[in-house]
Amino acid sequence: MNQIIFNFAFSLQSLIPVENIKVFKNEIIVVVSSQFLLETVEFLKLHTQTQYKILTSISGVDYPEYNKRFEVVYDFLTLVYNGRIRVKTYVDEVTPLPSLIPLFPCANWWEREVWDLFGVFFSNHTDLRRILTDYGFEGHPMRKNFPLSGYVEVRYDENQKRVVCEPIKQFSQEFRSFNFSSPWVRSN
Repeated sequence: MNQIIFNFAFSLQSLIPVENIKVFKNEIIVVVSSQFLLETVEFLKLHTQTQYKILTSISGVDYPEYNKRFEVVYDFLTLVYNGRIRVKTYVDEVTPLPSLIPLFPCANWWEREVWDLFGVFFSNHTDLRRILTDYGFEGHPMRKNFPLSGYVEVRYDENQKRVVCEPIKQFSQEFRSFNFSSPWVRSN
């Protein structure tokens, strides 16, 4: 089985414009340029020898030290050939990625999640708005440069029956202490 996957991965190099291709734990991992993403995914879905007709997830990773700091990962499944493939592409803060909704309608919420948490823009997305954070939320919380603590507390107010933002009182950031005992650490 492993040799078949290696042969298939090697043949893909001549069919699609890949930057890098490797096999890890019987899964093919393909890195493509963002400008060829849509064509690559369309080929993988429609070609008779691939038939990756199921998009199982879209996720993002932030590498602030890279020029193209965001890695967007697409996972596909073929039931016909019982195989998986992972397609990765890299993009910076200002370059949009093409939306996969015309090929995979299920990409809608995953693209919205990547937009909401990382700020990766998907061009031609029909409804690109926040999905996990509140409407007035500023920033993208999964970016590595997102502050871990701030001067504003967001909480649900039971009396007002809504989410409220309040300034943190009596705590100056330099005096905030996060030293506490953890229930997961054994004390001897």
